Amino acid sequence: MKQKKVDRFFLIIIGLLLTIGVSMFISASLGILVKNEKVFYSVLFSQLVLGLGFGLIGMYFSSKIEYKLWRKYSLLIFIGSILLTAFVFVPHLGWSHGGAQRWIQLGGFSFQPVEFLKFGFIIYFAAWLSWAKNKVQDLKFGILPFTIMLAVIALILLKQPDTKSFILISVTGIGMLFISGVPIRYILGVGMGGMLLLGTLLFFKPYLQERVKTFIDPSSNPQGSSYQIQQSFIALGSGGIFGRGFGQSIQKFSYLPEPQGDSIFAVLGEELGFVGSLATICLYLLFALRGFRIANNSPDLFSRLLVSGIVILITAQSFMHIASITGVFPLTGVPLPFMSHGGTSLMIYLVAIGIVLNVSKFQQKNA
Repeated sequence: MKQKKVDRFFLIIIGLLLTIGVSMFISASLGILVKNEKVFYSVLFSQLVLGLGFGLIGMYFSSKIEYKLWRKYSLLIFIGSILLTAFVFVPHLGWSHGGAQRWIQLGGFSFQPVEFLKFGFIIYFAAWLSWAKNKVQDLKFGILPFTIMLAVIALILLKQPDTKSFILISVTGIGMLFISGVPIRYILGVGMGGMLLLGTLLFFKPYLQERVKTFIDPSSNPQGSSYQIQQSFIALGSGGIFGRGFGQSIQKFSYLPEPQGDSIFAVLGEELGFVGSLATICLYLLFALRGFRIANNSPDLFSRLLVSGIVILITAQSFMHIASITGVFPLTGVPLPFMSHGGTSLMIYLVAIGIVLNVSKFQQKNA
């Protein structure tokens, strides 16, 4: 099959998101500089060198690797990502922070292996569904394998606990099921089962109960569970229409928890205002629309599902973060793709973007 050039419009969207992301990350991280200069430079190195630097290199190479190769090794990638994520429970290897066992630490370097699991799941599930093809309408080829995969993933993630990543993987998988042609009634059944599971978790997990209470009444505990959302509202409100100006955020200094991570959209809203926030949201929407266009014009079912899975995951995570900060959705602590601190996450997502770019070379229609 003759290759074309990569989708330039999609590449421009990624470039704009990275430009805004790097700028806002550096600005938001100034709050760390005031407290600890050593930590500031460590965070900067992790994000800009390990995340952005290696991520761009990975994106370049993954855009050159024909997408079909991922299908060939999909099972090995998925199993490897599951084992890697399970290593967080290995003594002296797994690292706990804030009551969660989500990191692996090797020497002075730590990372969250769940980012590899998200990627591995998408690749393998796309391979499975494209292999099953029309048989996905049969429960044992569509819903059942998805349920088994989710059960294995749940055993690892909910033990950590990492509910937000489990939700993101579930939403991505359901989206891929829909695109592959699984009957709506089956998908609704899976959705209801997921809601039942979340309801059960809510009953047994006090921290989830607090998040729901905060969502219902953001002013209920301003010095406790409602503190972050209250400070986010202050940041967004003080930004006004055009913002305080780049680098001028006040809330990032000792007020917003994790301003360079879980609260970065609040910093963006304070510095760039409503106009800058809306422009950023529009960029994520353009990312989704162009990504689905590439998926729709893909040469085969595997590439269509692969691109769709990547686009659904990144889009869902983006809007989950934004919705959390603006009070539309309960606080989840999910990072904003391409912007929040997380070198591993940024690197993996850029590699995934490279795969989308590679598929765009084989589009069946003119973009």
